[in-house]
Amino acid sequence: MVEAELTLPKEFGYVVLAIVHYCFLNFWMARQVGKARQKYKVFYPTLYASEAENKDAKLFNCVQRGHQSSLEMMPMFFILTTLAGIRHPFVAASLGFIYTITRYFFFIGYSTGDPQKRLSIGKFGFLALMGLMVCSISCGIRFILA
Repeated sequence: MVEAELTLPKEFGYVVLAIVHYCFLNFWMARQVGKARQKYKVFYPTLYASEAENKDAKLFNCVQRGHQSSLEMMPMFFILTTLAGIRHPFVAASLGFIYTITRYFFFIGYSTGDPQKRLSIGKFGFLALMGLMVCSISCGIRFILA
């Protein structure tokens, strides 16, 4: 078995900034859910509003779902960005920033109450994720061949 020492390029700092940028977006989305809870009177611990009990349930649920979807994707985004950044820091950071921007538009579109609007610009986030997957695969192959 061959052991390899992992040395991160100084440009990996951009990868870190791209990941932290997503964290700020997550904080902002959480705040939007909090505002929606007050506006539509959906109190904790209720995760989703019931349409039988709240006439604005769909509007609240779309805000909540936009944030929840982003939380569900966060672990994959973080790990792919980190792994891709080991070998391709500029590409990974760029794709990370693109992904974060598309998630913003995904959330804004979802929050309108029409879930289809999440896909206007938001759908391009999956292209960024695919790019991060390709870069992560490249990183894995490099480790195997080292």
